[in-house]
Amino acid sequence: MEYTPYTLLVDIGWISILLIVGNVLRNRVRFLQTLLLPAPITAGLIGLILGPELIGLINWSDQVGNYTTLLIAVVFASMAYSMDLGGSVASGARNMWAYSTSMFMGQWGLFILLGLYLFAPLFGTEPWFGMMLPVGFVGGFGTAAAVGSSLEEIGIAEASSLGFTSATVGTLVAIVGGVIVANWGIRKGKATELKGELPADLRTGYIANEVDRPSIGKATTNPSSIEPLALHGGFIVFTVLIAYLANGMIKDQWPNVSIPLFAMAFVIGLIGRTLLRILGRDNYLDRDTINSISGAATDYMIAFGIASIVPSALADYWQALVLMFVLGTAFCVVWMLWAGPLFFGESWLERGIFGWGWATAAVATGIALLKMVDPKLKSGTLNEYGVAYVGFAPFEIGMTILAPIAVIAGFTTGFGWITFAIAVAVVVMSYALKWVPAGKRSDSAGGSVGGSVGGSTRIQTMSKGD
Repeated sequence: MEYTPYTLLVDIGWISILLIVGNVLRNRVRFLQTLLLPAPITAGLIGLILGPELIGLINWSDQVGNYTTLLIAVVFASMAYSMDLGGSVASGARNMWAYSTSMFMGQWGLFILLGLYLFAPLFGTEPWFGMMLPVGFVGGFGTAAAVGSSLEEIGIAEASSLGFTSATVGTLVAIVGGVIVANWGIRKGKATELKGELPADLRTGYIANEVDRPSIGKATTNPSSIEPLALHGGFIVFTVLIAYLANGMIKDQWPNVSIPLFAMAFVIGLIGRTLLRILGRDNYLDRDTINSISGAATDYMIAFGIASIVPSALADYWQALVLMFVLGTAFCVVWMLWAGPLFFGESWLERGIFGWGWATAAVATGIALLKMVDPKLKSGTLNEYGVAYVGFAPFEIGMTILAPIAVIAGFTTGFGWITFAIAVAVVVMSYALKWVPAGKRSDSAGGSVGGSVGGSTRIQTMSKGD
């Protein structure tokens, strides 16, 4: 079938209505509220079921799987303009940094090595197979799209399907496991902050009280000149275009060199941000508006990514996938129950359950689970993570960019060992500097509701890119 602008309209139209359906279902179905299942996941699953691979009611175009490549580039370009590049890791957040970094790098390193030394000999999988666990679990849908699209460019057609499957399973594991641990912690009295149920707007996904509805951005231009949303969207799309053209020029000069589009978009975005600063226009773009564009792109990316999963591509991997998901879940459980008390002492539940949420799904999921045991966000968990993220960001962004490059360069084994060694080194350093085992805290929060605002804002920014 010929691909036309109207083909694009049909694809976007169908996924849009499914996103609305997913939101309505979250608002009405108690089971989905209990699971805190995001509307894009519901939309993607419905799209997969109704798509040509199963029922055949919706005939997606043959380009639907490529949309995620462009959408993740939009997310990373947005990140370059909106992320906080200043500050330093405060001493109060050092344990959160060590906990997050060692868990993140440990999950990546361990499963890359398991892919090489367990799954390959046992199931005959490719050397890169093991990284599909962290790509979907601790990486989330954003990383699944980024790494999957990069690997598809070198002929690994099933990479995106595996990545999005891993991210979907990880989200379900996060929610189900988090609800169990939260209820257990509350019953056992391990939650140090106010106990209570999740707010209605978090459960249903709908903010009924207009006073509580947050702004999604501020205008930086007068609409008589240009609509602010058009300006911000133009900056992001232009950044992705320059990244695409730059990749084309590099490919023309060095045919064997392949740089992921999202990685180039991030670099071009940083250059654009620097130019704005040099021109004295640091505040020309509104961060909240950029984040809103990034969030919308992420929602569409998740829905398209799941809807474009090819079940037949998973058939050859189902046994390895089941074992990998079981081992991945076990790793996250052990890390939460062992490393949580080790790094955070008596205040481990709030921080541990938050860590569980983003270790298996995304930071946004971690926040939702955190609110089950800390409804008012008094524990200071988000404040600590927000500060610690300054030191953690290079690891997160770096892994997303370097992992597919390592596969392309045939350096998967060395990459796995280096990554795992970094995780071990962080744990050893934590012992050597006597950060762990953590002692009792007279002030378990180390912050307050107001103190968490900065961290919460930072988390919202990054969770959209997971």
